[in-house]
Amino acid sequence: MRSPASAAPVVCGVLAVNVMVFLAMLLAGAGWWHAAQGVPLAWGANFGPATQDGQWWRLGTAMFVHFGVMHLALNMWALWDVGRLMEGLLGRWRFAALYLGSGVLGNGVSLVVQGNQAVSGGASGAVFSLYGALLVFLWRERRQVDRSEFRWLFGGALFFTALMLGLGLVLPGIDNAAHAGGLLAGALLGGLLARPWTAQSPPVRAWQWASASGVLLLVALLWRTLPAPPYLMGEELKARAGIAQFLQEDQRISQRWGSLVQSGQQGGQTFEQLAGRIDAEVAAGYARSFDRLAAAAPAGDAPSAATLGALQAYAVQRAEAARTLSDGLRRGDAQALDAALRPASAPLLPRR
Repeated sequence: MRSPASAAPVVCGVLAVNVMVFLAMLLAGAGWWHAAQGVPLAWGANFGPATQDGQWWRLGTAMFVHFGVMHLALNMWALWDVGRLMEGLLGRWRFAALYLGSGVLGNGVSLVVQGNQAVSGGASGAVFSLYGALLVFLWRERRQVDRSEFRWLFGGALFFTALMLGLGLVLPGIDNAAHAGGLLAGALLGGLLARPWTAQSPPVRAWQWASASGVLLLVALLWRTLPAPPYLMGEELKARAGIAQFLQEDQRISQRWGSLVQSGQQGGQTFEQLAGRIDAEVAAGYARSFDRLAAAAPAGDAPSAATLGALQAYAVQRAEAARTLSDGLRRGDAQALDAALRPASAPLLPRR
């Protein structure tokens, strides 16, 4: 645990990547002390509607996304403290496999337990896996470790994991599912990646077979219990794009409607000509906008679904008002004209 940085290149590399990602997120708009969900999500945080929309890589990238400098600092301190020991015990490649594999499995547990309700990220699940692997290693090699050292290391690791899991139960905003999942995955992968420590170490073959069975069981259980997302992020983004496009179209069509009415009041064209232009440029424009909104409608309980539905109703109302105006122009109906002229002068939708 007192080894220099040169003896733990994987730990140093992981630390550097985490810090660089955090600095890049700051430049992208994340705050020092807290980051709104949008930036971490854009940088690869774990979130059911996005992860389960074919973006399974988020189970890995979420390990490098942090929500504030304290979140980053605590995780990096714990990684530096236990990571150098575990990299020395396992070797570089085994340590890298343990850290990355357990982090992915821990985020998988988080995805199941969170129920698609939270955007999560951070290295803590992968860090917990190192403590899980350390506990397994110490227990397997307990006859090879000095008793006082064993009590200090095993007891300290056990106390730390119990304390952190306990805090996760009482403090809001902590992804305890990723912590517990990482701890379990670390214990299993630690057994699978085990290698004899000394010539007197007990055989590791039985540990490896048992751990491999446990890993396969955990993966199958996660896949079996993974809840369906309430919506897919791709559909939500499509809906947002449709809303933004409609708001621009509404502004353009409303302005055109007003200019047509004004030009009609000033004369220069027949009522039939004016009615035709209102049908072609206003009513048909809102009909096309309605079709685009309908095509962008997401399945499930997407956040933008209610807004999209309200805008569809608005587009129908505006199209009907335009048709009523054109019909009134053709008939010379004063009452219909007065009622249909009001939408043309009504204020535009509030900009989002």
